Amino acid sequence: MSATSDREHFEHLVRRASGQVLATLIRYCGDIDTAEEALADALLLAAENWPIDGFPDSPEAWLLTVARRRAIDRIRRERQRDDRSRAAMALATPDDTVDRELAEERWRSGIDDDRLRLIFTCCHPALALDAQIALTLRTVGGLTTTEIASGFLVPEATMAQRIVRAKRKIRLAGIPYRVPDGHELTDRLPGVLRVLYLVLNEGYLSTDSDEATRRELAERAIELGRLLVALMPDEPEARGLLALMILQHARRDARFDADGELITTEHQDRSLWHHDEIAEGEALVESALRRRTPGPYQLQAAIAALNATATSFDATDWRQIAALYGELGRFEPTPVVELNRAVAIAFAFGFDQGLALVDGLVRRGVLADYHLLHATRGDLLLRLGRGAEARESFLTALDLTANPAEQRLLRRRIDEAAR
Repeated sequence: MSATSDREHFEHLVRRASGQVLATLIRYCGDIDTAEEALADALLLAAENWPIDGFPDSPEAWLLTVARRRAIDRIRRERQRDDRSRAAMALATPDDTVDRELAEERWRSGIDDDRLRLIFTCCHPALALDAQIALTLRTVGGLTTTEIASGFLVPEATMAQRIVRAKRKIRLAGIPYRVPDGHELTDRLPGVLRVLYLVLNEGYLSTDSDEATRRELAERAIELGRLLVALMPDEPEARGLLALMILQHARRDARFDADGELITTEHQDRSLWHHDEIAEGEALVESALRRRTPGPYQLQAAIAALNATATSFDATDWRQIAALYGELGRFEPTPVVELNRAVAIAFAFGFDQGLALVDGLVRRGVLADYHLLHATRGDLLLRLGRGAEARESFLTALDLTANPAEQRLLRRRIDEAAR
């Protein structure tokens, strides 16, 4: 392998292994900070040794073994006879009490995945919802603080403080690392669903990465979504979210061309879509809606299914999509839902009608820093032949996005508007 391919191979292995390893370390350590520091040490050793000694058959096992040793050393160095000392004993003898308790929980829940346990730990009701989501994205999703801050539209320093406070609260409150029983599952479900949705979004189009798309992150969210549905098979919103994730991910091979340029849904080659996955997502939507307790994830999945099953962009049932966005607005009366409804109305009833709704959002001053508002306005203006105004909207959108692929797409739209 060349130096570049070695590095890419190393980064690929690390991305696949780190989430599961960190979740398992946290189970044994009982402390997120200790686990993160130990994993960082192990990753540093891996970066030094793997390209020289060869890549291990099981990167997860290699990282976990090294990180556990580092965690034991860190805890013992503190020379304390408190919970940290007992955590060191648990690390040194992982087959005793910790594993007996884990075996009992596995028997009750039928779930054997440390990442799902970690999500439920991070989504404890003692934490504010935004802290639950941020901490889970950091520990389970493997997102950087910069990426999370971008998703929340807050400064990076603010997000870093939020994550630190959440970890401290888990430690001081002794929040257990387990899948909860009974009614606790329902209490924590909204946070868990929101976390998986944001992990998928970050994998779908990274907010702050040279990688235009991070498939492994999206696949991780879908895998955890499947586990959640297995844990709560009668929960329609869990099914709705899984359907939405599968339907979005089914278009992955058509979203970028050979040069890495972003292709909009209108111009994608639909033969590249994964139609077996689309069929699975559609079946999940139908099974969820049959329970007659609609929710926001089911409605979004129904919209995604209409987009995915249309034979062409022009054949999309935009009237039905507009109606579904109207229903979604009852559950989530947000400007983003209004913007998406405006797009559907534009294609169903005329670009001028859609533009009027978008301009209404602009006059209200909402979503002023949301690049997709200005990109959408530019697109509608361009379709109406108002190129100069469209160019100004595209320029504003360009200033507001950090994603390289979106920036290149917007520059192409700016050139198109200028012509």
